[in-house]
Amino acid sequence: MKTLTKEKYTFPCERWLDTNEDDNEVVRELPATGELIAEPLPLIKYRVTVCTGTIGGSGTDASVFVNLIGEQGDTGDRQLVNCKNNVNKFEKGNMDEFIVEAVAIGQIRRVRIGHDSKGGGCGWFLDKVVVREEGQAEAQAIEFPCNRWLDPNEDDGQIVRELVPFADGQRLYNIAYNIAVKTGNIPGGSSDSNVFVKLYGDKGDTGKMMLVVSSNNLGNYFETGRVDIFTVETSDIGQINRLLIGHTNEGMRAGWFLDSVQIMVPVHGKHYMFPSHRWLDEDEADSKTEVEIYPSEILDMEQLINYEITVVTGDVMFAGTNARVFIQIYGDKGKTEIITLKSRSNNFERNTTEIFKIEAKDVGKIFKVRIGHDGSGIGSGWFLETVDVKHLIMALMPKEKKKDDKKKKKKKKKDEEDEDEEEGDEMQEVVLTYHFPCSRWLAGGEEDGELVVELLPEDSEELEVNTYEVCVFTGKVQGAGTDGNAFINIYGENGDTGERYLRNSDNLNKFERGQEDVFIVTAVDLGPLKKLRIRHDNTQPHSSWYLDRVEIVDTKDDTTYYFPCNRWLAVDEDDGQLARELVPVDEAFMRKDEDEDDEGTGATLGLEQKSMSTTYTIKVKTGEKKHAGTDANVFAILFGENDDTGIVNLKACKNYKNKFEQGMINEFTVEAVDLGDLEKLRIGHDNSGGSAGWFLDWVEVDAPSQGQRLRFPCGRWLDKGEDDGAIVRDLYPAELQTELYMPFVPYEIKIFTSDVFGAGTDADVFIVLYGGKGVCTQQKHLCVNKRERRLYFERGAEDMFIVELEDVGDIIEKIRIGHDNRGTNPGWHLDRVEIRRQLRKGKGSETTIFPCESWLAKSEGDGETVRELVPSEIITQKLLRDGKLKTTETEVEDALETHTYKVSVRTGDMFGAGTDANVFLTIYGDLGDTGERKLAKSENNKNKFERGEVDKFTIEAVDLGQVFKIRIRHDNSMIGADWYLDQVEVLDEDTEEVYMFLCERWLSTKKEDKRIERTFFVKGYEGERHPDPFAKNMAQAKLGLDRNANKKKKKKKVAVMEEGPIIPYHFTLSTGVDRDASTTARVYVIIIGPNDVETDRLWLDLPEGKKSFTAGTMEHFVCYGTDVGEIKRVELGHNGVTPESCWLVDELSVAVPTKGIKYIFPCKCWLAKDRGDGLTARLFNVLDSSTINIIRKVVYSATVVTGDTQYAGTDTNIFLTVYGANGSTEEMLLPKKEDRFERGQEDTFSLEIDDIAPLKKIRVRIDGSGSRPDWFLDRILMRNLTTEEVYLFTYENWLSKTKGPKRTKACELAAVVDDEEMVEKTTYIIQVQTSDVGGAGTDANVFLMVFGEYGDTGTLPLKESSNRNKFERKAKDVFRFSDMLSLGELSKVRVWHDNKGPAPGWHLEYIDVKDEAMDQTFRFPCDRWLAKNEDDGQIMRELACANNDSIDLSDKTKYEIATTTANTDDAPTTENAWIVLEGRKARSKEFVLENKKKKFLCGATDTFEFSSKHVGEIAGICLGHITKDGKKVKNEAFWHVMEVVVTERELGNKYFFHCDAKIPLAAKKDQFLTFECFKSIESFASRVRNLVPVKYEIIIITGDVKGAGTDANVFITVYGINGDSGKRHLRQKFRNLFERGRTDRFVLEMLDLGELLRVKVEHDNNGSNCGWYLECVEVTNTANSVTTIFNCGNWLDTSKADGQIQRVLYPKY
Repeated sequence: MKTLTKEKYTFPCERWLDTNEDDNEVVRELPATGELIAEPLPLIKYRVTVCTGTIGGSGTDASVFVNLIGEQGDTGDRQLVNCKNNVNKFEKGNMDEFIVEAVAIGQIRRVRIGHDSKGGGCGWFLDKVVVREEGQAEAQAIEFPCNRWLDPNEDDGQIVRELVPFADGQRLYNIAYNIAVKTGNIPGGSSDSNVFVKLYGDKGDTGKMMLVVSSNNLGNYFETGRVDIFTVETSDIGQINRLLIGHTNEGMRAGWFLDSVQIMVPVHGKHYMFPSHRWLDEDEADSKTEVEIYPSEILDMEQLINYEITVVTGDVMFAGTNARVFIQIYGDKGKTEIITLKSRSNNFERNTTEIFKIEAKDVGKIFKVRIGHDGSGIGSGWFLETVDVKHLIMALMPKEKKKDDKKKKKKKKKDEEDEDEEEGDEMQEVVLTYHFPCSRWLAGGEEDGELVVELLPEDSEELEVNTYEVCVFTGKVQGAGTDGNAFINIYGENGDTGERYLRNSDNLNKFERGQEDVFIVTAVDLGPLKKLRIRHDNTQPHSSWYLDRVEIVDTKDDTTYYFPCNRWLAVDEDDGQLARELVPVDEAFMRKDEDEDDEGTGATLGLEQKSMSTTYTIKVKTGEKKHAGTDANVFAILFGENDDTGIVNLKACKNYKNKFEQGMINEFTVEAVDLGDLEKLRIGHDNSGGSAGWFLDWVEVDAPSQGQRLRFPCGRWLDKGEDDGAIVRDLYPAELQTELYMPFVPYEIKIFTSDVFGAGTDADVFIVLYGGKGVCTQQKHLCVNKRERRLYFERGAEDMFIVELEDVGDIIEKIRIGHDNRGTNPGWHLDRVEIRRQLRKGKGSETTIFPCESWLAKSEGDGETVRELVPSEIITQKLLRDGKLKTTETEVEDALETHTYKVSVRTGDMFGAGTDANVFLTIYGDLGDTGERKLAKSENNKNKFERGEVDKFTIEAVDLGQVFKIRIRHDNSMIGADWYLDQVEVLDEDTEEVYMFLCERWLSTKKEDKRIERTFFVKGYEGERHPDPFAKNMAQAKLGLDRNANKKKKKKKVAVMEEGPIIPYHFTLSTGVDRDASTTARVYVIIIGPNDVETDRLWLDLPEGKKSFTAGTMEHFVCYGTDVGEIKRVELGHNGVTPESCWLVDELSVAVPTKGIKYIFPCKCWLAKDRGDGLTARLFNVLDSSTINIIRKVVYSATVVTGDTQYAGTDTNIFLTVYGANGSTEEMLLPKKEDRFERGQEDTFSLEIDDIAPLKKIRVRIDGSGSRPDWFLDRILMRNLTTEEVYLFTYENWLSKTKGPKRTKACELAAVVDDEEMVEKTTYIIQVQTSDVGGAGTDANVFLMVFGEYGDTGTLPLKESSNRNKFERKAKDVFRFSDMLSLGELSKVRVWHDNKGPAPGWHLEYIDVKDEAMDQTFRFPCDRWLAKNEDDGQIMRELACANNDSIDLSDKTKYEIATTTANTDDAPTTENAWIVLEGRKARSKEFVLENKKKKFLCGATDTFEFSSKHVGEIAGICLGHITKDGKKVKNEAFWHVMEVVVTERELGNKYFFHCDAKIPLAAKKDQFLTFECFKSIESFASRVRNLVPVKYEIIIITGDVKGAGTDANVFITVYGINGDSGKRHLRQKFRNLFERGRTDRFVLEMLDLGELLRVKVEHDNNGSNCGWYLECVEVTNTANSVTTIFNCGNWLDTSKADGQIQRVLYPKY
């Protein structure tokens, strides 16, 4: 009964379920009956005839089951036990009949049949299954052919098959699901039980399938850390939405730890990820043994289609073969990969027909196949009769009558059959067959000896087979010949020949030096040839091969193609490649050489070939795991959208002899022509050598000519004994790790060494090219290795190099060429350099000639080994229409001249300033730079760079134009390498201009910031120095510059936003403490606001020196991004894709200082492909975060100007405090960032400052640390970036203990706005009255801090008094502080002493502070002890001012209301408005804002004043819009109001309401809008009134984690809206405080702070166990019993989390 609807169903049976009764069945199907069912479904007996094949060993003794699948369900798996006609079932040639009784299932679509593989000789060859309903005619029977083995050792090893009714292309109707099951790498994780899986898709589900035969055959399944891959062939179930996986809980160790399941469905082009990472075990976790999993992500993979390939081997003597057979199919949409035809059976025997189902790319209409074998095994010759290729296509077919619709149409192209066409044609899947006759031998000793043949389909008219004569010319260089096996692949407009072994030449010994070998290649006509690929396999001892060129004659139309090469194919020559891709060139270029000289070898064509080909630099990173390295031979294939490279043997590593060792990055070069964009990379090894297993981390492919660097992550073993046992993997590029840059272009550089004695060199020669405006390439070393250095640059030689370098523009202004002076006789006499580039338009090239004709030698001429050369002439060659080359020469008129630069270097005059290290200098001008030059020979000192000395050097360089910066470094060699550089002067002798560089810095690994390389700008330089990160980020964010990461950004970017302002976001990330919690991946955040407005990807890149987000740490980042408005969601992710890059995120906090809000997202989740839910990115909703109000900040740009005085710069710590009319900031450290705060510099950076404008003054303090503790501060300029207000603070003096008149480390500067000082100077006279009490006096040092309207005075030590002995009983001490900035009205003082001396306790009567400028005295009464053992034991007191008159606030007050109307055309109104103030104490009456004298106009601010009772703090307002004199409203009208400001006149408190709303006009006061106060500014007078002493109870809770307690001294500062408490020491007598899990209580007396904003807790890191885990702080104001809770939950420990020992905590609301 269905309990919800009370519907009832009955299932009558009344039969035996017994093997000995009735029909001996133990399974019954019962149809539903009952009043709801008019006609119950009939029970039908299906007669199932199972025909076993007639091949040897066909029969089986295993238990067979069958499942009939129809349109209305299936029969379930039924064991075939009771055979009607044979006792011994399933024997060879048998036809066994069975009855399956089931409720009618409609038209039968499929039969699923299989066996349990038990018993000896369980393999079974099933011929077919015939099914008919009992009582129907034989003609109605449906035949389900199989004709295959169900045997783990034959065919594909499957023992369960799904059969479809008889049709052509039987196997095309099933879809292969490849299921990869990964067992966790956890002790005891492996299982011996039987695993089953069931897939659910949107078109149906599969039924339970036992995973018994894996396709990667690891022997023992489901072992720890291994991956088993199973292939299941079944009907199309559409997109998979979940799967059920479990085991039968049998066997000794049945418990199983399932890590993940991946399902690849190539025919759909889908790859499903199902993370699990859990136990399926009765004794573990929730004791489930089966689980449903949902996909974490569905990735797209290359979509393939099913092909069925039928191969018929001929009936000839020895026709069969055991070699490996492969096939490749070509169609008009491209070609498939090379596919090996193999199964577990013995294939390709004489007179057999084999059927293979393969999945491959859809190539469209097929025009040829290539089939062949590799000649392995004994008697490998093969006689191939025919090949058939079949696949499904959609075609219009006459519609069948529903009755005979026997075939289950798989809707591959979704629902193309529209049901409405009743009669006529409809789209249907039909099988397309291509028949390829062959009837020939593929054998070395038969016919033409070829092992590969290309076949055309039977009825193809347009194409025919063609013969190509391939002439291979080996070069004349020494050692040019090879004994390796050579292979060639020729590409034409239609297809290619595939790789052919060049076997039979007309010479006995092939490829000898200077010889020509001719080969015949037979292939289907390729059309015009485009390129060829030639390689050798490097197998023989002398394999290196110098290939001159290849010529190919197309015998059909008798054309010859020339493919020049002139390069080595060798591991140890050139770039180490064993393969070359060559492109054909025009005959004119070939002829040109032959005219010039007889030896001509088309050597000048390198450039054309380079520009048509792409050079890839491949970096292969072996993992850091134990035994990760391999000694096997590694190969790779790059697949592009147009073509692939073929096999590339990674033999010649550029940087290591022993390749692929643990943790190593190996570099290789690969050249290819026209691959298109790279789509995947296949990499593998041949499993040879001792330890062949290899853990590959990633492969990076860099293509400079395309300007992109792709990263292919792997992070898996290629090892027969690990993972899934594969030793070849396909890798795909990770889109977040792609980098794009400006593409490079090829240059052909020819270097002519002079023909003079000793001209040659073996040194390492490098070159740099310069274009206009100082654009230059990187420094390029022309020789790769020692051997090349010996080979090139010999006397009288001409050497050619083709290099890819940055594009320097149309003109090469100069080049710099030099060498490193190493090797024997490194001196070199260079005649000239010629650089050839292709013309940007048209065919042809231009050559620029740079004459040199001088020595580059230490021992010759001027001893220089670097020269700068300028062009003398340019030769242009153009290929004309008629195939001739036209050459023109032009002289270069306005080449740059060479200038001499005199460089004077002054070393500082201080202890240890000199150095003996080697010093290097680079000079930069606006036309280029000099490159790095060693300052070798001082013209006036034998011993260079000594203390106080000036050394002079000469540098020759091509005119640099205006010199603006230098870079100088030393190599830290010799003892005492530290160097204090005072200044550098550069004199351009030709223009007589002098450039001064003030340096005054250490270049030392021990001093300052420990750098030995620095950049200096010329004195008075105005341009950008080191762009401030804020400005840079703003520019970047405006451009959306994160190109690499946002390439192929998510498709959903609909809301393209107008770029809002750029604001800072602060991120804090805590990593969990799990074993694998850390990650080395790059982490990013995207912030999403309303309407899907989002920032760019903000990359959180770790600071230098940190490699990873380490377990248990906490990292802080500041990023600049678009202001998205109110944050709705935050995406956190990383770009790691390998299992290694899993990351456990504990917590993410996002603070938006400019909004004063911080969100804390508790994550506690994995971002990993194989953990948690398998995602590497997560969206967090703000609703799940805890929100904290933090101080609102405003971004200011600060410019700090250091004076132009000797030694003005500093590396000390500089602190800044800013004071405004509305409070003050905390002290901020201004970061040095390498070269800020240096002599004569202006440094601009952004500061986030509390919202306290207008600014009044700043305090600057230095702490005197560092190697250069003194600083000459000229001025500081601060600009509010939103309001553009500018404040100037001028000092023009030293901050130093040893220099200048003041000898002070701190200064206070008044703000100057429009030449007006915001605060004036004054003298404070402070009188301190000690009480008349026993023991009242003190000998301790007393300090005072005075607070007023404009901030505070800072700490004033009360030292110089009128009395010699200060603070005696009953005495009055007077202190005078002149030249202070006035604080205006005073509010409080803070007084304390340091408790030193014999009797430090002190009883203070009062303090008077007199401001001489204002001529006013403020009294601060105290009358209490400041003593550890008197009163409440405090030695710090805050005293309130006694002379503020108390204002009686019970009576009326005045309110001023200012409204601002929006600046749009429809904003103004002619009617009245009204307002009600909602206060904390009371509510005001309605005030009408009368519209007299044209108020509420566009953009105007109007002011109104009202008297009212005092309503207290205003929390909100009601605003209405009403007609004059209560008239009716005719048309709807609005008043668009932007802002309302309410000022309470008595105390001057201001309340701001941000409205930006349209208020509808109404006749009555019943329609209004309410607004909350978004900011209030309390006036000084109001704040002072609140200052009364209050006792605060402070409760500190230490966390209950290991090592949480501390023995350090703990301090707290509490901040409220009325100021702060000062730093208070939390101590109690005779008690061990702050122990693990404990709660400590303290009582402190302070002046009422008002609402608490934050607390700062810190400790002094003193004592042995000083690390402290603080859980939370609770502060209770005992006067009004308000408790504020400040959560911390973090370490204050130098070695944990972020290493901080102070925390600022905000209240939890």
